[in-house]
Amino acid sequence: MRCPSCGHENLPGVEVCEQCLHDLMGLDLPQPREGLQKHLMEDPIHVLPLRPPVTVSPDDPVGRALDLMRQHRIGSVLVVEGGKLVGIFTERGALLQLVGTSADVKTLRMREVMTPDPVVLHEDDTLAFALHQMSIGEFRRLPVVRSDGRPVGVVSIKDILRYIFTLCRS
Repeated sequence: MRCPSCGHENLPGVEVCEQCLHDLMGLDLPQPREGLQKHLMEDPIHVLPLRPPVTVSPDDPVGRALDLMRQHRIGSVLVVEGGKLVGIFTERGALLQLVGTSADVKTLRMREVMTPDPVVLHEDDTLAFALHQMSIGEFRRLPVVRSDGRPVGVVSIKDILRYIFTLCRS
């Protein structure tokens, strides 16, 4: 990799130029050119129309979460304690943990079935990063949090696809 400061040819992957110590981090990352690629690599998640998060507490019964998911027609609820995200409960989690068991959703608590410390996105993360996280984790949706850990919404693959479709039409 050629240093943009002194022109020295460095080994691929080095973090600083071996000649002048210029920072080379990120120079080997693909650079967006135009159109959709540029939007995916540069647009932050907050360009998406995020709905306010639907939340429950770790001590709430699972039945309350299921009722909220049905009422709001959503596939997940965020589990929040003291204003901070501590877990997520999804329809897939409900299927895997509840169907075929004798669990009573009126007495079973969220802390027993939630996915604790879920992978999260931040408002300024790019759409490409969100898609990458969803791909490697096989997630259909991810919580979006502020820097202080407070949830601001959930982004789904459908939200990103709708945005891409809108970009392609314009």
